[in-house]
Amino acid sequence: MSKTLRVYALPKLVEPEELAGGTAVVIDVLRSCTTIVYALAAGARQIIPCGSVEEARATANNFPPGTVLLGGEQGGLPIDGFDLGNSPQEYTPEKVGDKTIVLATTNGTKAMLHCRSADRVLIAAFVNASAVCQRLLAEDRIHLVCAGTDGQISDDDVLLAGMLVDRIVRDCGPAHEQNAQALTARETWLHRFALPQSLGAEPLAPQLLAGELRRSLGGRNLTAIGMDADILAAAEVDRFACVPQLDAATLTVQ
Repeated sequence: MSKTLRVYALPKLVEPEELAGGTAVVIDVLRSCTTIVYALAAGARQIIPCGSVEEARATANNFPPGTVLLGGEQGGLPIDGFDLGNSPQEYTPEKVGDKTIVLATTNGTKAMLHCRSADRVLIAAFVNASAVCQRLLAEDRIHLVCAGTDGQISDDDVLLAGMLVDRIVRDCGPAHEQNAQALTARETWLHRFALPQSLGAEPLAPQLLAGELRRSLGGRNLTAIGMDADILAAAEVDRFACVPQLDAATLTVQ
């Protein structure tokens, strides 16, 4: 079987059954995937992604008091009655250490659930990009699924997809057959970052990446509601080495 490397700029561009037998990588840079990496790095026990606020509240009720926290956003803003929003820097060891986080977001958690038919579902952000790439080098069927923003393509996710495609190609050569979206994502990444400096120029300065993220649809939305600090937090490339993975049987991320 030939090796394949696919990018989907939105979850709706791939049917769940197409992911079976492969490794899906969910990308929601702004912000849920970044937040999940921060939370697990801070010692959270597990993350439970939910498709709605109502589902999150019902799920949290199944846990003993003091062991679970509700986190997430609606329209980018914290949800009334929830313990945490969707800002990565909220998820500190003091708040989330050894806690289960039930998370409901507009885009990212829905994308994770969309991908659960894959053999493996990994969570990717710029903050753990190198660790994710290392996990992917041995995979034969790779699906990079961008969460987007409110059903629209957002460059923050496409840029990370392009970065991952570029690194895989550089490390593995032309071993993987790529779809058109993978080629486009890589070209976008190279045009914005690598080629203007030198091919594959890294590490990437957070302020430089943050500038591009601000111009994305998701970035513009965050800037409009005064959450620029979240963009800076999401732009700290390779801050963490953990690779969260969704267990499709239990629908938990660890």
